[in-house]
This record gives sequence, structure tokens and C-alpha cells, in this order.
Amino acid sequence: MATWFTADSHFGHAGILGPNMHCRRGDHFRTVQEHDAALVERWNAVVAPEDEIFHLGDFAHKTSPEYARSVFRKLNGRKHLIKGNHEKIGSQLDWLSKHDFLEDTVDGKHVVMFHYGMRVWPRMRRGSLHLYGHSHGSLPGCSQSLDVGVDAWDFRPVSLAEIMARMAPLPPAYPEGRDDEDEAA
Repeated sequence: MATWFTADSHFGHAGILGPNMHCRRGDHFRTVQEHDAALVERWNAVVAPEDEIFHLGDFAHKTSPEYARSVFRKLNGRKHLIKGNHEKIGSQLDWLSKHDFLEDTVDGKHVVMFHYGMRVWPRMRRGSLHLYGHSHGSLPGCSQSLDVGVDAWDFRPVSLAEIMARMAPLPPAYPEGRDDEDEAA
């Protein structure tokens, strides 16, 4: 069983393909049907039915609950939702769990999951990782924090090993010589 992360799929949201959207999905897909089919195919190419997958918000937007449910049923994995700002429809689906914010241990690493990128997060000075979405690939990561949204990962879920490999050369999350968190303990 593997664990995967993703965010900002925006299933059913034709507006995500618009020319004014900074994520530029319209450069890759002509229609929302083509967009959704590609995201389902890429999700299922990596996520097996028994795998855990955390969706960090904005699963579907500006579509019908029936359409979102039909897409949801096509997707492999034991699905968990960390709610985003466009979750009116997504939160109605049959997720294994639903959270506003989640701290969990994945492959021995403490992981903080939130829809939004944070400058600080629990246990960051103790090696905790922070995964987020919302920014559609436009918010730079650091050595402990990274956007897991589809716009940053070729429209597919990503593993913790891939995330950590991308984080490795990035600047640190916290300036060296500062130990505020430890002083408060």
C-alpha cells in the first residue's frame, strides 16, 4: 500500500481552463471533459485501489453534485479530504475522512496537510513537512514545504518520495541560528 497526495483538481470546473487563470490549464486541455478524463487517467495510473490518497482541497467546483460523484467513483484509492476553499460539492462525497487541517505520520515523517501554504507549521523545527495546494504551482516551496497540487505535478498525484526529492535542493524553511520553537518548550 502506497500513500499519495494531490490538490486542486477542480473536476467539472470549465472556468479553470480560461485564459485569465494563472495556472494555464487551457494550454493543455480544450474542454473540461478532456481535462477531467486526463486527470482521472493520471490519478489511476499511479494510485492503486488499496492505496491511501490525501486530496488537499478543491476537488470539484461549479459542477453538479452528481457529476462530482461520478468522477469520484472512478478514482482509485482510499480517499481523504483536506477541505479547500471550493468544497461545497467535494465535502458531500463519501471520503474515508474529512479534515480542515491534518497532521499525520507518513513513511515515518510527520506531515502537516492544509489547503493553504503556511510560513510556519507545527513541529517544523523538528523536521515536520508541510504539504499544501491552493496556489496552483505559483507559490515556491522550500526544503520542508511544497505544493502538491496537480498544476505542480503534471496533473497527477505524487508520492512522499517524489515530494522529498523535489524539496531537497530548495532553501530551508527556517533561517539557521533561530530556535524560537525550542526556546518556548
